[in-house]
Amino acid sequence: MNTGTVKFFNDTKGYGFIKEDETDNEYFVHVSGLIDEISENDKVTFDLEEGRKGLNATNVKLA
Repeated sequence: MNTGTVKFFNDTKGYGFIKEDETDNEYFVHVSGLIDEISENDKVTFDLEEGRKGLNATNVKLA
């Protein structure tokens, strides 16, 4: 399980980005990968899964 902070999330379009705490890498997150509802600056835990354009955050839930 990775930990990070929601940098941006657009409820209307259903996607955003999470910045990982350890590496400062940013990962795309789609609404289909959420367990909990998230908002900007929320602390979250997540898994990574290979997507069409690189790694995506999945199983995202509030920390």
